[in-house]
Amino acid sequence: MLSNKMEEALNKQINAELYSAYLYLAMAAYFESANLSGFAKWMELQAEEEKQHAMKLYHYIVERGGRVVLDAIQKPQSEWKSPLDVFEAVYAHVQHVTSLIYNLADIARQEKDYATEVMLHWFIKEQVEEEANASSILERIKMVKDSVNGILQYDKILGKRGSE
Repeated sequence: MLSNKMEEALNKQINAELYSAYLYLAMAAYFESANLSGFAKWMELQAEEEKQHAMKLYHYIVERGGRVVLDAIQKPQSEWKSPLDVFEAVYAHVQHVTSLIYNLADIARQEKDYATEVMLHWFIKEQVEEEANASSILERIKMVKDSVNGILQYDKILGKRGSE
């Protein structure tokens, strides 16, 4: 059985994961409008991954006898100046989500909820991967700066995500 504090925190994390999906979908729409379909595809797949994270938490709460309570999802930003601007926002957002996951782990420890702490190890490993991916893409975009050819080349690379 989940404590009230743990259940509430997990429900808030479901909202954060769904907001992340919403944000990545807004970023995909931005890239579609900029004719960068590879970047858009990468963001769409990222949005789908975030929805899966929310569902993993949803099912965990149910499995532990808790109640899922959904909250309104905040409207995400929809305009950016450039692909660099977008990926700076992505990296900052991923770091924010990592801090939320660490906070959940802290609550699990405080509540002596070892099952939740173990479940959260998956999310912690996932965040390490997400931060590394976001950082890598950000650094590559910084390398090409304002080079249209560089951005188009990277668009082609990102468009291959999911087809490996």
